[in-house]
Amino acid sequence: MDDDDVSVPDSPSSESGTLSPGSLERQRASLQSYLNALPYECESPEEMQRKLEYIVGRICICAETKNWLVLTTWDGMLQCWLLMRYPMSKPIRAKLTRLYYELCLVPGIEPRVMRSWADMLSRLICNKPDSRRKLDATDLQLPWQPLWRVLQKELWPKKRMHDSSRNVVNILLFVAEQCRRYFPPSEIPEMLSTFLPRLTKDTVLTMVPVLTSFLPPSHSHTYMPVVFKLWEAFNSSVIDDRFIELCGELSEEHVAGQFSEYGPEGTAEWKAVGIWSEAEWTFLIGKTLGSMNVPVGATRGASTTAGHADSMADKQSLRIKKLINRSSALAKLIVYSLSLDGPVRDNGKNDGAPSSEGFVAGSRALDSLDKLITSVESFFHPSNYGIWSLNLTHFVQRLMAEFSKRWKEEQQQHCKTPVTRRLTPEIRRNFILILRTPVLLSMFSKDPFTISYSQAAIRSMALLEPALVMPEILERAYSGLEVVNETHRTTSVMTMLSAVALPLVSEKIYLGGQKHIVPLLELCIPGIDLNDPVKTICATMFITSVVQHMKIADVSMHQVGVDLSSDAPSEDVMDVDPANEQYLPSGVDTPGMPTLSREEERALARESTAAWADWVTSLFRRVLALFENLPEEGGKKGTTGGKMEEAVLKAIKGALDAVCLHLSDPLFDLVLKLVFEYASTNAKSNAVRAFGQLVSCLARAHPEKTVDRFLPFCIAQIQEELKHGASSIRTTSTHEAVPSDTTLHWNMSILRGCFGYGGAKILKYKDQLLGLMALLVEKTKSERGYTGTGRLINRILHSAATIYTLNSRYVNPDEWNSPEFNRNLTSQWGKMYDADDVEVVWHVPTRDEIEFVLEIMDKIAAPALDKVEALLETVGKWDSVARNDFCRYLHAARSVWGGLPTFLLQGAKEVVNPCLNADIEVPELLVTPLDVKAGFVLTDPSDPQYQRAMAHRTRFGKIIHRASNVLRKESEGEDHIDAVIGVSRAIDVYLLEYAITRSNFESLTKAYRQARDSNRVWPKQKENSRVVFLKRAQVYNAGRLYMHALYRRRDALDDLLLEDLIEMSLSPYTRVRRHAQAVLHNACGYFVRSTRFTLPYLFRALEKKNDPDCMKGALYILWNKGTAAYALADINFHGQYLVSLLSCQHEEKPSVQKLVGSVAQDALVYLNEESFHTDAFVEDVPGVLRALADLQQEFSAPIVETHLLEQARAKVVAKASLKDQRYVETVNAVLELAERPATHWRYVQFAIRFLYGLLRRDRAPPAALAAFFLKQSISPHTSIRVTAQKAVVKVCAHVKIRTFSKSGDQLWLDEWENPLRVDIPLTDPAVFLQQHGQPGYPAGQEGDLRVDKVETGFLVWTPTVKGYRAVPEGPSPFTWEEASRPVLRAMSEVMNQENFFTVLALLWGQESMKNSTTPELRAENVTFMKSIAKMFEHEKLQAVLDTIDPLLADGDRYKQRSGAELLAGLSRGSKHWPKQHADQLWSWIAARLDRIYAQMKPDTVSFWENLLSEQLVDRDPRRTAPLVKWVLSLPLDFHGDSAFAMSKSLSIFNILVDCLDLRFLPLADQYINLFLDNANTGYAEIRSQIAQNIYAIISIQWRPIYPTAQAFITACATEPDPFRIREARYLERISQIVSQLPAWREERLPPPRVSQSQYDKVGLTLLQWVWDFAHGPQAPLIFPYIVVLLPEIIRMSELNDSSELQTYSSAVLYVLSAVTPPPEFIEVIADNFINAIKSSTSWRIRVNALPTLIVFFYRNLLSMSGDLVSRLMTVLLECLSDENIEVREMASKMLSGVVRCSQRQSIVPLKDRFVNTLRRTRLPKRGDPAFQDSLRSLHSAILGICALIESFPYSVEPWMPPLTEVLANHATDPLPISKTIRKCASEFKKTHQDTWHKDQLAFNEDQLQSLSTMLVGTSYYA
Repeated sequence: MDDDDVSVPDSPSSESGTLSPGSLERQRASLQSYLNALPYECESPEEMQRKLEYIVGRICICAETKNWLVLTTWDGMLQCWLLMRYPMSKPIRAKLTRLYYELCLVPGIEPRVMRSWADMLSRLICNKPDSRRKLDATDLQLPWQPLWRVLQKELWPKKRMHDSSRNVVNILLFVAEQCRRYFPPSEIPEMLSTFLPRLTKDTVLTMVPVLTSFLPPSHSHTYMPVVFKLWEAFNSSVIDDRFIELCGELSEEHVAGQFSEYGPEGTAEWKAVGIWSEAEWTFLIGKTLGSMNVPVGATRGASTTAGHADSMADKQSLRIKKLINRSSALAKLIVYSLSLDGPVRDNGKNDGAPSSEGFVAGSRALDSLDKLITSVESFFHPSNYGIWSLNLTHFVQRLMAEFSKRWKEEQQQHCKTPVTRRLTPEIRRNFILILRTPVLLSMFSKDPFTISYSQAAIRSMALLEPALVMPEILERAYSGLEVVNETHRTTSVMTMLSAVALPLVSEKIYLGGQKHIVPLLELCIPGIDLNDPVKTICATMFITSVVQHMKIADVSMHQVGVDLSSDAPSEDVMDVDPANEQYLPSGVDTPGMPTLSREEERALARESTAAWADWVTSLFRRVLALFENLPEEGGKKGTTGGKMEEAVLKAIKGALDAVCLHLSDPLFDLVLKLVFEYASTNAKSNAVRAFGQLVSCLARAHPEKTVDRFLPFCIAQIQEELKHGASSIRTTSTHEAVPSDTTLHWNMSILRGCFGYGGAKILKYKDQLLGLMALLVEKTKSERGYTGTGRLINRILHSAATIYTLNSRYVNPDEWNSPEFNRNLTSQWGKMYDADDVEVVWHVPTRDEIEFVLEIMDKIAAPALDKVEALLETVGKWDSVARNDFCRYLHAARSVWGGLPTFLLQGAKEVVNPCLNADIEVPELLVTPLDVKAGFVLTDPSDPQYQRAMAHRTRFGKIIHRASNVLRKESEGEDHIDAVIGVSRAIDVYLLEYAITRSNFESLTKAYRQARDSNRVWPKQKENSRVVFLKRAQVYNAGRLYMHALYRRRDALDDLLLEDLIEMSLSPYTRVRRHAQAVLHNACGYFVRSTRFTLPYLFRALEKKNDPDCMKGALYILWNKGTAAYALADINFHGQYLVSLLSCQHEEKPSVQKLVGSVAQDALVYLNEESFHTDAFVEDVPGVLRALADLQQEFSAPIVETHLLEQARAKVVAKASLKDQRYVETVNAVLELAERPATHWRYVQFAIRFLYGLLRRDRAPPAALAAFFLKQSISPHTSIRVTAQKAVVKVCAHVKIRTFSKSGDQLWLDEWENPLRVDIPLTDPAVFLQQHGQPGYPAGQEGDLRVDKVETGFLVWTPTVKGYRAVPEGPSPFTWEEASRPVLRAMSEVMNQENFFTVLALLWGQESMKNSTTPELRAENVTFMKSIAKMFEHEKLQAVLDTIDPLLADGDRYKQRSGAELLAGLSRGSKHWPKQHADQLWSWIAARLDRIYAQMKPDTVSFWENLLSEQLVDRDPRRTAPLVKWVLSLPLDFHGDSAFAMSKSLSIFNILVDCLDLRFLPLADQYINLFLDNANTGYAEIRSQIAQNIYAIISIQWRPIYPTAQAFITACATEPDPFRIREARYLERISQIVSQLPAWREERLPPPRVSQSQYDKVGLTLLQWVWDFAHGPQAPLIFPYIVVLLPEIIRMSELNDSSELQTYSSAVLYVLSAVTPPPEFIEVIADNFINAIKSSTSWRIRVNALPTLIVFFYRNLLSMSGDLVSRLMTVLLECLSDENIEVREMASKMLSGVVRCSQRQSIVPLKDRFVNTLRRTRLPKRGDPAFQDSLRSLHSAILGICALIESFPYSVEPWMPPLTEVLANHATDPLPISKTIRKCASEFKKTHQDTWHKDQLAFNEDQLQSLSTMLVGTSYYA
């Protein structure tokens, strides 16, 4: 139950200043409504405050003594406290939040723990969308720098230390997002100047999430300009997601303008549309259109290249994941920007021509939405189904949800939005009209999710504007339910009706729905059909959703006879919503549905109720018929049929439940009679359970009537059956029921149905029931019989001894029977309540009922236990009779306790074995349950009734313990299994049937939420149906019970039973083991320290000489996630767990070995360096201590008990040292096992993985361990070798960072500094670039600093850049820390063995089996070699070089690769070597470069390229000078003979360009020119290399650098192009090439050799370059070039003699539309298309350019100016009369699209124009010279008219019908005219099918006749 479930009566939050009495009062009032609904007295807020102080006190002690793991258990308690919904004052909440914020920032804490704190933080703030925030920005301020400090380590992890599965970065970003509104807005400039310098082309995907997570929502005007400019400059869907989400949030936050919580200076000002300027809005709506993902034009693929661009980003940034609901954000953006902000558009009712002036309903945002929806409307149609459907319907559903929310918010008194900015009824009407068509179309879509989204949208519409949608829905409902053959329509209609059930039944919402209810329900009955389970479930869903809001009673005239005139009291007539009454413009109310007055509607509704009796009987008859056809019961769980049948039965039970509850008395009696007659004359074995459920529906409504009717009959039947030997065949396991027992089971099932709800009424049958139970326990001997008896006992006890709610009807009990209510029954349907008006009626057991329960214990349970005890004496000699008796009687006793979970409150227990580690743990810090009042029946231990009950319970526990012991000793094997399982089930009942189980609590909560949400219009709605408030009370009561189930203590008997469970879990029989393990895992979740209690037993079970089955049992338990997590976090068991797993080698059985493998694999997750550090934490945490001190001041009394704190402090040191001691023991033990010669290699593999996980950064490992890793890194087993190499890398990295760290924080936050590091100040960037930004330096002028990475300087430079001093000749610059020297010595010894590197190279050089493709360099091998080179520097240099040399020349490519890997690692690790050694290495390499180059073959080139890039990337070129010089000296040939030789040098050059990045700038121009000069190469792969190189260089040159962050921010706000994406450096050069193209075009060679032409070769290079660019993140940079190239590209698309050119050029034209162009290029590009179409002589160009133009038009629809559109129209009209028929048809298609989306005002002029052309043109004879021209102009007019008709696919405009007659006249004209007309008519028929019943009314008879003529071509009578 999250906090959003609280219904807090809202009051204006403006008055809750710092801490007005208001907020606490309000919380108290809300709490009171919960407490009032409970039948028992609850704690006062003061008492709960004391409990809170106790919990917070414990939290403080744990935090102060850094006992993090115990702290997390108290977090759980705090959560429990919050569940109780007691008020917490704002200062306490704020200080707690601060504490958890600080906790999340403690360095080196295990991610699991951190996650739980982040979760706690979000619970405290309660920042969920749609729920009230618990803290405002004024209540809490948090510093953001500490979070940023911690986050940096996760954003850019150190390569060697990084674990790819780590997810901390997302946890921290989550914390930032939760807290962003509490970061002071004054810090925004500081944030931007911190983040912007770190933002580069490579890090943009990392930094954008950081920006959106940190920037606070207030003062958004300071950063929004930056956001928009940044957004425009990059092509990426990650950025789209983040910024769209940000804009949506801001729209909502700032909807009230200066009246919002941010005050006049913090809020965003209102601009053209909401808080957005005209340009920003256009951009946002463009993004919205792009997000719809609809395909436009011929391409069906993705509509943007943004996703592709993201996939090219570095892997690091793709780790930042967040589920962003884009539809939701877009919906917020649009809905919260709606307001009256422009002139209202006149819809032209008089002359039929809508004007283009003004906006829909006077709202600009609504106008944009209208255009947007219009342009994608056709994609909602089921026939146009695709990946976009889900997206679109989800968008509409979110739009409706956000709209309802805003509409309702603005009706609250304290809404801060000024009246002028609020939504108006007119906006509401138009909003719903715009969305109505799409939703009604997608209602019949093809997948359930799309359907459910559109139904959710319909529901919101029906609740806001029922008059607009309900008639439409009802039309479809009748047609959908009446057709039999379209089942998918039927089910859609039923689910849709259940969605709008509320407006249908409630007169308040929609007058006119009620008379339809009975007819619709009647149509639903045939839907109940076993052959179509889905339809049945939908039908029952509809029945339930309608019936739950009404009383089913016949109130028609002949029944009641009311005087009609006086029927409505006067005040009732007035509540008509005036907004709807004023005017409904003509033409809005739908034809076919006359509007009646309220009186008439009520009379009709009342009359329709006469049919209830028939309906109810036919419903029950239908259900009974369905029961008769059910499959036989059976199977393991005694279910009926499969899952589907079970679901159907469940749905039917739900529906009947609702129906029976709401029947009036006469109708109930009718049903009861019908059911009883059926019950007494039938007994169907296949419907035993189902029929029992049916009876329970009756019993729930009227328990007394039902029991009176059935009990005497059933008892008589049961006695009769038992007398004749029913259920006398003894069995103890499930089986098919014996046919002769059917009548017995049938009657028992009916009785079970009768009980469960009766409460005190049950006492009148007390004696009969006791007799019956005794008889049944005695006589039912088959398993089916005695379990049935058990269930019956269980139900009877539940009725008598539990607290539960009674009467869940939809109105309060006193109203249900009041004559006033029944007189006006139909107007009371759908009644809603406020929380305080609901009367909750509870059943609370009385003294007599308790006595009855105790009597059952005395007379049923005790005798049964006596029998069990007697049987235990003779276990060894049991025969089948004795076994059967044992199981039966134990089952009876178990059933008694199974029905009494809340009968006895267990008080404090005496804990015999607390499982505490006294040296390091404080017993008082063990977590205690939250002791709250809950619905227990007996609570006082001094009460004699309590003592009697307790004695029974204890006896039950002791007997099952004894049974378990005896059966274990006397295990006779197979025969006893049923008995043992019976015992383990009894233990389950004894330990766990107490209070309420987690799963029950969760399912209750879930059911409550679903019920609550299904009636809500918006998330904060207070009123709801009565049933929901009953459920709320039940859930709250359950929550209180749940507190008692958690954190329970164990007494001696509990411990004995747990031991029994452990023994059973290790049983040789799988069935026993499985059952006992499940119970044991459950018990461990509820009893404190029970896991610690069980572990020693399990480890013993793994020792030698144990049975393999017993081992399997133990392994399965240890494999359980909870157990494993606990054991591996425990100081003592951690080592034992690992060691006992590794000592399982003695068991041969393969299944055991497989299990050990799985357990060992899953244990690795819990082994990370942070988990040790978390548990033995010694560093200081100043932030946390400050937060604690602050928090303690908030409480009046001191909350920390000093003696406890002292005790806890005293144990800190002991704990840390014990943890370290255990750690050393564990490592040594695992290592010892791994080094034993007898250890199998698989166990060595487990061990080495464990040891790798056990490495810690805060202490040096034993020397032997490092040596072991190094030895294993040349192990022949690949898997062992891989882990060993990773371990060596980690050991070396740890040595380095321990040496460099000066403090714990530096160590854990990766903030250690290399002694060679120098921060180079960036006072003057030009000087810096002069010194460090060149590709090479003359000898002697290198300087003594090296800068390896320049991760800044894209927008702004950071103040300093990290550099290193170059190491001069002489000794090594580093001395590694003292503690690690033995480690390094040991490693050195291993490597000194003669052949270490030879063996390594040999292993690396094996052919890899995995992939047969070209071998790649393996990063893990390079890193391994690099780490050794870094640590041991030049020690092993010669040995390694001697190993490498022969490999480089080896003919085997795998050996070559191993040489390359060694060399790559070696040179990469030589970064800080003394100069003489580095020079030696590089001269050795330089001498071999040419040889390597010569050796590169197509199958080895990839790893040699990897080697080169590995050397150059992130390295100062001065470190790799020989290599850089060599690459630059490679000859770049473009016209040679061997394509491979040329592309080899080019791709190496490309690597250099990429790696040098900004240092390549001085060389850029000369190379760009070289590439463009050689663009005419004849080889495709060389062309693509050239294109890539040009792309890379232009990307590098894009650096819009600014002196300071402030300067950049100002530029974003004032300059049009701060990112300089419109500056094209080589524009002239490109223009020059373009100017030569026409000449080259003339010189093209004739085909076959056409591809050798200069024109084709250069053209392809340019196209390839544009294509590459458009798919990358920097796509917007390409537009200036595109504009120049466009005319030529369009011309290329018509050259059909070169298929390559044609394909590429048309692909490029489409890609244009997949990237958002800067706004000023839109006109230019569109004009280019238009001119090409106008001026071109070739029809091919027109055919190719038209579709691409239209795609471009759609994509940028909302940015097109009016002039541009009219130019476009002119061109289209010209093309309509083109010579070429393809062009004409294409133009017609486009025309309909353009008219639909933006040119509605030109329809009438266009129509007249076409009709006139038709009138003017006469078609002469075929031979006439003018024939072709006339045919063409006729065809053009016909195409134009068809285009107009097709532009409104889903409606019939007033100008349409007359056109049918015009077209019909030409239906028989020669082709192509007749074909065009026929196609148009069939398309019209298809799109209007759904609404034809309504649309046809717009046509008169002749026009309909003409329409059919158009379809078939000629009329039959013609």
